[in-house]
Amino acid sequence: MTHKFKGYKTGEKIGVDGSYDVNIWYSYDNDSKTTVVNKKVDYNDLFNVTIRKDADLTEDTDIIVRTLKQPNCIKVDTSGNTINFTVEKELGVEIVGETKMKIAVEEDEEPWEDLDQQADEEVMEEIDQNVQTDYMDKVQ
Repeated sequence: MTHKFKGYKTGEKIGVDGSYDVNIWYSYDNDSKTTVVNKKVDYNDLFNVTIRKDADLTEDTDIIVRTLKQPNCIKVDTSGNTINFTVEKELGVEIVGETKMKIAVEEDEEPWEDLDQQADEEVMEEIDQNVQTDYMDKVQ
């Protein structure tokens, strides 16, 4: 795959620099000859990302970029000797950083109530009536 990209922070925005190759195969001379045009396309996309007010993008913040949809040529037109094309792509940006949380700890413990671990006779009788001891024999 020729699609390469890298994410970075720039101020309050996230940037993605990348590139991909476009290969256009076309015919000419009354469809008697064909050729392929190769073009490397560079791009720079900026994303507005909502960040909590108390959060801060530091040098330790990781910017993870994933391609959700690979670059794909969706339209090609010609105008004289010029080939115009439209490519669509979809990127996902993830910000991973350090988060501080404040957790309240209470010193007073509430008393625990011990549960009786013994099953009463009624429950044991119901289990004995509903268990099929020959179940494994029927499966095989």
